[in-house]
Amino acid sequence: MDETGPNHPTRDAGFGVYLHWPFCAAKCPYCDFNSHVRHGGVDEPRFLAAFRAEIDHVAARTPGRTVTSIFLGGGTPSLMQPATVAGLLDAVAARWPVAPDAEITLEANPSSVEASRFRDYRTAGVNRVSLGVQALDDASLRVLGRLHDVAQALDAIRVAQATFARTSFDLIYARPGQTPVQWRGELGAALDLAGEHLSLYQLTIEPGTPFHGLAHAGKLVIPDDDVGRALYDVTQELCTGAGLPPYEISNHARPGAESRHNLLYWRYGEYAGIGPGAHGRLVTTTERIGTVTERGPEAWLTRVERDGHGITEIESLAPADQADEFLVMGLRLREGIDPTRYAALKGRPLNGNRIGMLIGDGLLERRGDGRIAATARGAPVLNAIVAELAA
Repeated sequence: MDETGPNHPTRDAGFGVYLHWPFCAAKCPYCDFNSHVRHGGVDEPRFLAAFRAEIDHVAARTPGRTVTSIFLGGGTPSLMQPATVAGLLDAVAARWPVAPDAEITLEANPSSVEASRFRDYRTAGVNRVSLGVQALDDASLRVLGRLHDVAQALDAIRVAQATFARTSFDLIYARPGQTPVQWRGELGAALDLAGEHLSLYQLTIEPGTPFHGLAHAGKLVIPDDDVGRALYDVTQELCTGAGLPPYEISNHARPGAESRHNLLYWRYGEYAGIGPGAHGRLVTTTERIGTVTERGPEAWLTRVERDGHGITEIESLAPADQADEFLVMGLRLREGIDPTRYAALKGRPLNGNRIGMLIGDGLLERRGDGRIAATARGAPVLNAIVAELAA
């Protein structure tokens, strides 16, 4: 673990860099991420120059850090030319030391996977790929608005696993009409394909998306809470049985193969958010701050070219805010949280009576190292546990 930079209770979680590439070939109807379609193409050299400028700006505010992970997210970063990816990684390495074992992840969609391009990404420095497969059923892929079919997804998984030592892919469950029996078969097939890591997300209807409008009109119906819980239970059962237990509510991995960058988020580490709409959490000599950049790609580009960065918001995080974020993020992990770190952030400890009550109800457990964690029974009702502890 990296322990460089200012002293704060979670600095051993590392220092990460998140690079947001906001462009997609198509906008999926369930997606509320900051992603944009540009049919006329993207001026990659111009955007790369702007990324370099914003990296320079943030690096000047964060001296003494060693980068432990880099994540190229989006959007669809695999639409970038390999030379652009190499330029981004070179820009990071020019401003911060990068740990020899740093995890460098690139998100990709199966429809954009080419073996030669993947080899070039590996040469550029990428050492882990996360594929947005989302379903192993052609009808479901069409409903989700995906541009690939199952055959392309299987080919992309094969290419990724042949090119990179570390891979992951995503699936969405609780899709319209999906039953636990159907999900059991699909997830079983996915586990036969998976290497070390799977991300399995329950479909949620987000405001402002096409799915939200369809659901409001009664034209899209997702499984109710009881079926959703049954689908969740199938997920836990099959993944644990296959040797990929959950290390976080939606993420499963063989022990030691957890996503280090995502662990940094959940352990409340420090990270720079670079690119349109990126969020960051940085520690200055006096405080912890949250940063947000301009969401619109072209507006961000103009702002960076004018000001040297695209940051539009800098929020000073009060001790109570930091403690609440630490609690919300950390209890998503099966390893749970160290209560002494919460107390260091908040200025006072968690309420022991409330912890005892939740332990008595079978929702929390206290581990031998003093950490508290949600139990298998508590994980599905985590929001209520957090609300009780933070009260």
